[in-house]
Amino acid sequence: MLDVVRRLHCFADSEVFGRRLSRRARIGCAQVRIHRFPDGESSVRVRSPVGKHALLVRSLHDPNAKLVEVALGADALRRAGADRVTLIAPYLPYMRQDAVFRVGEAISQRVVCRWLASEFDALLTLEPHLHRLESLREFFPGTRSVLPSAPVFIDWLRRAPRPLVLVGPDEESEPWVRAIARGADCEWMVGRKHRRGDRSVSIELPHAPDADHAIIVDDIASSGVTLAEAARQLFRAGVRIVDAAVVHAIFAPGAIDRIHESGVREISSCDTIPHPTNRLHTAMVFADSLAQELP
Repeated sequence: MLDVVRRLHCFADSEVFGRRLSRRARIGCAQVRIHRFPDGESSVRVRSPVGKHALLVRSLHDPNAKLVEVALGADALRRAGADRVTLIAPYLPYMRQDAVFRVGEAISQRVVCRWLASEFDALLTLEPHLHRLESLREFFPGTRSVLPSAPVFIDWLRRAPRPLVLVGPDEESEPWVRAIARGADCEWMVGRKHRRGDRSVSIELPHAPDADHAIIVDDIASSGVTLAEAARQLFRAGVRIVDAAVVHAIFAPGAIDRIHESGVREISSCDTIPHPTNRLHTAMVFADSLAQELP
């Protein structure tokens, strides 16, 4: 008989990820049902029984449409008998606004984290865009909230042809890029990025790469401007083949075309956000964490 404690409750838009995680962690998977009323409100229903420790899975891209339903899902699980509810959110939104940059702004990171912490006992997410906050334990004390993407990239890069150089677009990415490169046994460098606006950046490379093949890595790709500019600089430095790999494939309209027009050959991404470029599967790091989280 299925141990109902070891079941993922997965929203349909994250089912591909949920099924991978279910197989990797060797636990069951049940779909969360959503009914949307004509006025746009949602009704959320989970499959019973749910067990004492329930796991809710949803990637939170397009967050304004999803956060309310995720909170309703947590309530549904508790009303169905769960004492503890963990949110597994491969992509966690609203993390970039972590300070007031202009008078009158809200700090969305704190608002969203406090809201989720009021509904969930624990959170598992991969490589959120944190700058001034080292972890999310302020909001989820006693839990390992933030999971690393480096093991996923290392596993993927070990199968890539050599020689190659790994390139981070800015100095902020240096510790992450260095860890991946050391684990994958390849050369690396990081550029210096100057942002002039949402769709205007310049990037300076520290020196010409020693390899003909470069892979640009970044945590989030939205407009594609950073990846495109990094690729142009690499081609100017003499690199013949440039690929790109990102953790979270947000990719706004026109981003993929912009990146390919810069000369990038292949774009790959983690499966934290469903996208045709998903080639890096992250179930391994979530399953390892769940092994520690579950009884």
